[in-house]
Amino acid sequence: MQNNPLPYITDCPVGCTAPIVDTTLIVDEGALRRCSGCGQLLSRASEARYWETMAQFDAGEFNLIDGQALGRRDAVAQRRLARIAALLSKAPRDIRLCDIGCSRGQFVAAAIGAGFPAEGVEPAPRIAEAARRAGRPVRTGLLEDQKFSDATFDALTLFEVVEHLRAPLPLLAECRRILKPGGILLISTGNAASWTTAAMGARWDYFDMTRDGGHISFFNPQSMAQLAANAGFRVERIDTARVKFADRENTPRLRYVLGKLVAEALNLPAQLTGRGHDLLAYLRKPSAG
Repeated sequence: MQNNPLPYITDCPVGCTAPIVDTTLIVDEGALRRCSGCGQLLSRASEARYWETMAQFDAGEFNLIDGQALGRRDAVAQRRLARIAALLSKAPRDIRLCDIGCSRGQFVAAAIGAGFPAEGVEPAPRIAEAARRAGRPVRTGLLEDQKFSDATFDALTLFEVVEHLRAPLPLLAECRRILKPGGILLISTGNAASWTTAAMGARWDYFDMTRDGGHISFFNPQSMAQLAANAGFRVERIDTARVKFADRENTPRLRYVLGKLVAEALNLPAQLTGRGHDLLAYLRKPSAG
């Protein structure tokens, strides 16, 4: 394991002031740490290690999918878009949407296909250019670089972004500024309070920075709700889904198959109890204030 005396992330990114304590979850970068107030888990990764692993997001072959995987992703996108439209009580054509950290713009394309006026913002220049070559309206850079006017959008999405951020509150403040009153911000990330985490511990691939570059901050429903409140949003709903007990690559086949069957049986209970490892937070900008 690395010895990282100066972790890139030192304070609770949610905004808690409670002490940060060590856990028994040991990954390559060292023991994960926990905010004793909200339960947020923090990586010990150094700044150099963080940026080393973040390079994968601008690699030429990153996030290229097709076939069944593309179909599954589109089905997920359609469910999320339908929920946004329902929460806003508007037709898709009346919902201006921006996907932040949109990669190749697959969700943007799904939204446009469903009738939403949609665009994306992606900081990785090579991938943003690939999105534009595919005919998707994607801007290069960070959200704050775009200089959107106040109250531009009805809906914003942040899929698998906040776990990469040392300090997410400035980004959420910018989201709040460019959202219309009553607008929706949808955030997806992993759930560190899931049954998957309880079962797999440090073996959960979401904690693996080599596999999932830049993962340094791990949320749970409580810490997500606290982040929303600190950023001036109201929680409409926080959903979780899916359970996992083993990795296909590192588990004997019979054990993996049995674990997958048990996990599938627990999917619904995990959803009902907030213990799924996929966390989806629908946040609303207040209509006034």
